Amino acid sequence: MSQTPDFEPNAFSDSMPDQESQSQHFDTIALRTGHQRTHEGEHGEPIFLTSSFVYHSAADAADHFSNKKKGNIYSRFTNPTVRMFEERLAALEGGERCVATSSGMGAILAIALAFLKAGDHVVCSRAVFGTTTALFDKYMRKFGVNVTFVDLTDLNQWQNAIESGTTRLFFCESPSNPLSEVADLTALANLAHQHDILLAVDNCFCTPALQQPLKFGVDLVIHSATKYLDGQGRALGGAVVGSAQLLEEVFGVIRTCGPSMSPFNAWIFVKGLETLRLRMEAHSKSALQLAEWLQAHPAVETVFYSGLKSHPGHLLAKQQQRAFGGIVSFIVKGERQAAWAVIDQTRFISITGNLGDAKSTITHPATTTHGKLPAEAKAAAGIVEGLLRVSVGLEDIEDIKADLARGLNQLV
Repeated sequence: MSQTPDFEPNAFSDSMPDQESQSQHFDTIALRTGHQRTHEGEHGEPIFLTSSFVYHSAADAADHFSNKKKGNIYSRFTNPTVRMFEERLAALEGGERCVATSSGMGAILAIALAFLKAGDHVVCSRAVFGTTTALFDKYMRKFGVNVTFVDLTDLNQWQNAIESGTTRLFFCESPSNPLSEVADLTALANLAHQHDILLAVDNCFCTPALQQPLKFGVDLVIHSATKYLDGQGRALGGAVVGSAQLLEEVFGVIRTCGPSMSPFNAWIFVKGLETLRLRMEAHSKSALQLAEWLQAHPAVETVFYSGLKSHPGHLLAKQQQRAFGGIVSFIVKGERQAAWAVIDQTRFISITGNLGDAKSTITHPATTTHGKLPAEAKAAAGIVEGLLRVSVGLEDIEDIKADLARGLNQLV
């Protein structure tokens, strides 16, 4: 019969005291933060696949449910594995708290429910994921929330869109999907705060390994953990990071409405975070090489990658980011027919709408990720028929080039 180890739970925790963890470097945090070892003394992080938790007595249960005692209640809103992921991601982003959600869209919905009410107004960049546009423009409008869409990089448009007394939220992606436009985060945060507006930034393309928006005055950082935080396309999840005060409101939405992260998915994301910096550096290195190669190809009209000196946001990206990420978009000559031909000639690059995977992926935004947008909205966001988006994976860059060249060379 096995014996229970004779040390106390948490006696060998990976997590350092707050004052020590604040001085740790990114990779140490990514590997160690949030793991409170159990009495079993496990080295790898455990998965708590349980819906509920038990108590020592009726009084003990009552104290937990009334918040007299801190502890686990129900996995919809308190689970040790999910909490481990939240603590680790918050530390990596430099935030006080993180709340995990069932998906990236769940994270955006959670901040909308937490901070908006009927009669409020949102200013949102046009350069966002198509479903984000639909969330604000279709569903939040149903509940009396108005939205104005503006160009991400035009600060005057953000200023002019503000409605005194009703604008509550600025929302954007930086870099944006799929054209890698870059927002001046400091300027946008200053403008927002002058008018008592919250600024939320989707950091999906960079992750905290390349960019920490909170350092530039951003209030809320949004993640689709499904992408680079996982890194291998295995699970759905999202997260919101920010101050403890703001995140308490987001937590209330998760507790009440239930768009919660599963413990198993949280464990996958915890393991993904361990290699995040290494992967993001590798993605960025290959993406820059691919962007430079595409820029020289005669079948390519325009390349969108902020690592290129020709990109209008290049200098700003250098100031805000440690590298330029793994997403390269480009317009081929010949509209949809040419773009589809390039996709169909690939042999190993995956034809899928997802991104942030170890495996390279390719998609035609106009008919997939942004396909449900009206024609005028696509045009305003720069989603043209010849546009392709490649999420550059960890394969050899020469093989990625060769797979794209098969179709591109036929267009010349």
